[in-house]
Amino acid sequence: MTITDDLQKLLDILPQDLRQVLENHPQRDSLVEVVLDLGRRPEARFPNQAEYLSEIPVTQEQIDDCIRRVGIFGGDNRAGIEQTLHRISAIRNRTGKIIGLTCRVGRAVFGTIGMIRDLVETGKSILMLGRPGVGKTTALREIARVLADDLNKRVVIIDTSNEIAGDGDVAHPAIGRARRMQVAHPEQQHQVMIEAVENHMPEVIVIDEIGTELEALAARTIAERGVQLVGTAHGNQIENLIKNPTLADLVGGIQAVTLGDDEARRRGSQKTVLERKAPPTFEIAVEMLERQRWVVHESVSDTVDNLLRGRQPSPQTRTVDDHGKISVTRQLAVVNGRGGQVATAEESFASGRGSNGWRGSGQMVALPPLPIERERVTGRSEFDRLLDESFNYPERESIDFSATRQPGPNGEDLPLHIYPYGVSRHQLEQVISVLTLPVVLTKDIDSADAILALRSHVKNHAKLRQMAKARHVPIHMIKSSTIPQITRGLRRLLNMDDPEIADDRELQLFLHSGSDDEMDALEEARLAVEQIVIPKGQPVELLPRSPQVRKMQHELVEHYRLKSHSFGEEPNRRLRIYPA
Repeated sequence: MTITDDLQKLLDILPQDLRQVLENHPQRDSLVEVVLDLGRRPEARFPNQAEYLSEIPVTQEQIDDCIRRVGIFGGDNRAGIEQTLHRISAIRNRTGKIIGLTCRVGRAVFGTIGMIRDLVETGKSILMLGRPGVGKTTALREIARVLADDLNKRVVIIDTSNEIAGDGDVAHPAIGRARRMQVAHPEQQHQVMIEAVENHMPEVIVIDEIGTELEALAARTIAERGVQLVGTAHGNQIENLIKNPTLADLVGGIQAVTLGDDEARRRGSQKTVLERKAPPTFEIAVEMLERQRWVVHESVSDTVDNLLRGRQPSPQTRTVDDHGKISVTRQLAVVNGRGGQVATAEESFASGRGSNGWRGSGQMVALPPLPIERERVTGRSEFDRLLDESFNYPERESIDFSATRQPGPNGEDLPLHIYPYGVSRHQLEQVISVLTLPVVLTKDIDSADAILALRSHVKNHAKLRQMAKARHVPIHMIKSSTIPQITRGLRRLLNMDDPEIADDRELQLFLHSGSDDEMDALEEARLAVEQIVIPKGQPVELLPRSPQVRKMQHELVEHYRLKSHSFGEEPNRRLRIYPA
């Protein structure tokens, strides 16, 4: 990142004794603001601390001297310094006299939007949320420059307080080729927004601090005219906007709806529910929790719908390290047998590269979907963590389960020797390998710790039950020789059967040596489940497939603890997936 701050110009407006202290301060480059209040000691604030610059209280003469060196204070009690991004805010007494100043350092940080550059390039409207001081305006300034210079779009900035492009008539170079419209009075911001669209033919409108209902309505008008919006609003999360009647229209607005008896019964809800009133003004929302950690809602409409129905959304959490590498963690709502949630999928990619694996963020569009890349899912399960803590090995992959037996996390001897009966040995080995389970298959029932058998086979095999009873070997039964049934059976044997925890690596089991047609079918079923059936509670019909492929789709749906049925006549027989 490249940082431009013109700090010396801000220091020059301060009293001489305070200026000398700050010029020699070891944390000068990280200064956030200087506070001057009448009758109090002057204070300098840094990211993690604040300290007094002098033991002598600030006088009215010092405050008046600072005011003479800055621009004119507008109706929002803010002033600036020509050709800089610094902001000087005033505190007045009841007669209108300025008795306090907050001198905020404005910095142009180039490269700050690497985390969401892929979203900026989509052309969708983006809303930045966050508490004051988290860097919303800095990000907005950089987005405007990237859209104007790198993507060659016509960008107009509505600069109400001259904070984005600096004070004075000439805009700061940090906004690139973007144009800036100043606002004479803050209460006229919504009028200037409409004027910008009508007079200057922008492709993108950039707005800082949408705070009134009129501004929210103006933003909706602009979005409905086909102009991309990039704006900020105060509020840590989308939930804050939903509960804020002034700004709720930014995310579609909320209204009470009375359902019919059948629909209320199907949803399992009351007859009067809250629903989204209209499409959201901003299609994407970014919650700036910290400067290096942002939460991205790629579909604001889906997020709002989920929140109103009492479900947890599945946003991305994007972080960036000191080397510029971006890490993405997604919280996925995977419904289990108890109706609970949730699984976590993690993926990392270098700046500028996307991800197209099982947990990619593609939207459900025209069918059939594109084939997915066969990549190894890297998410670590809760079982891996417990096992690593128990064994205390440095690397999970270096463990040889077939060597010596060790006590497991629940007191059992590991690896567990299992005698399969009627269960596909190939599928068993596949599950054990992909999930890295401490299990060894044996052909000798005398050396087995347990028997994993098909329920239908055990019922008709009295001799097997007698042998197991004589050797004190427990029999664990599963209904069918499918990957989900085998996976749950092995987890039960390892005392790790916890329905509240879903292992995302199980999805890789369905990718094993599949043809392109099978991969397409599985991706179609996965997108249907994750984007329609689970979040929206609606059944989905898939494309017609062959019996073998439908069997794989049934198994994938079973992994999500959902029900599915095949219907229709060949060759048009297809799957229908039902919500839980």
